[in-house]
Amino acid sequence: MAKRLAQYGIDKIYASTSNRAIMTAKPTSEILKKDIELLDFANECYTFEEFTTIKNGQKIWFFSDSETRRLLADESVASVGQNWYEHPKLSAYKKGIERVHKETFEFFKSLGYEKVGNTSIYKAIKPNEEKVALFAHAGFGVAFLSEVLGIPYPIIANIFDIDHTGMTVIDFNEEEGYAIPKVLTWSSDSHIYKEGLPTKY
Repeated sequence: MAKRLAQYGIDKIYASTSNRAIMTAKPTSEILKKDIELLDFANECYTFEEFTTIKNGQKIWFFSDSETRRLLADESVASVGQNWYEHPKLSAYKKGIERVHKETFEFFKSLGYEKVGNTSIYKAIKPNEEKVALFAHAGFGVAFLSEVLGIPYPIIANIFDIDHTGMTVIDFNEEEGYAIPKVLTWSSDSHIYKEGLPTKY
């Protein structure tokens, strides 16, 4: 992963405050000789409390429960779009998605981009051509990428998986003061194949 990111020429490295995320970011930090800036809001421990349910006495991600997955794909949820948490069976997750929304908004504002409402359009308030890497876990990544891309959480959580050591690349190509993020690659693990390491999905 570090070798692959080094080819991109990363300008800033961010990681959640989870030890595993910091450890994963460390080789990239060492190769590029750049410090790791920690983002506590990206720690998966928060999203695990906010987006879980109880199944057979165990706490699991609510989007991994088969009954919930059918609900997330149901027309009654799809019809409310970004307000999916207003569905009576999903209202418990409103607080969590609102937290991620607020923190993601502030993070991108610090990078120079202000999101326009619930769209996937960003106003460039401080033009920025830096290449940024964020190391975090999938449970947080699902909610974060939903906010970044303006795609309702049920769609991201239900249809787009994030693999271990997967790398998602998003391009913010600014045009006339605005940027619409474009996904160049989603949860790619080609760096694992390149190194001839065993893969397991």
